[in-house]
Amino acid sequence: MLYLYHKEAGKPRLDLSGEEHRYIFKVRRHKMNDLLYVRNLEDGMIYCYRIDAIDKKNAVLTLQENKILEIKASRPLHIGWCIIDPKTIEKHITSLNEIGVEKITFIYCARSQKSFQIDFPRLKKILLNSSQQSGRSAMMVLEEAKDLKTFLAKNPQSYMLNFSDHCLEKNMPLDTIVIGCEGGFTQEEIALFPPEKIVGFDTPLVLKSESAACAVAGKMLL
Repeated sequence: MLYLYHKEAGKPRLDLSGEEHRYIFKVRRHKMNDLLYVRNLEDGMIYCYRIDAIDKKNAVLTLQENKILEIKASRPLHIGWCIIDPKTIEKHITSLNEIGVEKITFIYCARSQKSFQIDFPRLKKILLNSSQQSGRSAMMVLEEAKDLKTFLAKNPQSYMLNFSDHCLEKNMPLDTIVIGCEGGFTQEEIALFPPEKIVGFDTPLVLKSESAACAVAGKMLL
C-alpha cells in the first residue's frame, strides 16, 4: 500500500476507525509515531500524518506535511466499454486502473444484456483499494450511457476497436475508444463511425471484451 485513502485528508487531524483502523493496525502492523501517507484522491496532494494515539477501535493522526504529487498515465484514455457481465468487469477493472485509464463509460450496446446492472458503489470500493496499491493520485471516473448514439453525441472524437486493417498505434491522436461486448458490434453501430476511426489489432486471434480493454490500455499508456 503506497498510501491510505481518507476523504478528509488535508485536515490537521484525522480519526481512523472501522475498516481503516483494522487494516492499518491489524494488517499493516503500524504503531505509535509511525508516519502514514494519506490522499483524498481529489486535489493531487499527498499528506503525511503521524500516528499520535491508538486504542482498540480508534486512532488519531496529526498532519505533519503535504505536497503536490500527481501520479497518472502520460496521456488521458477514456474507454467506452459496451456492458458485459459485471462480475467480469469487477475482475478486470483493477488492471485498467493500474495501467492508468482515466475514465470508463459503460454503454448498453445492441448486444449487451439489458439485465446487466453496473454496481457503481462496489466498483468505487474496488478502485479505491487498487489506487492505494498502485499509487495513482486521482480516482478513475465512471459513467454510464444508455446506448452508443448517446455516447457518441458526448464524445464525437471516439474511435471504435473492431476487426480492421487499420491497426491501433500508440502514436495515434486518440483519447477515446469504444470496445464491444461479447458478440461484437452490429452493422448499424459500425456505421456510426467513419472508416478511418475504426481500428484493430495486428493479430488473427479473437479477443474477449475484457482482454481487448486491457490490450488497448496497455498499448496506448505503457
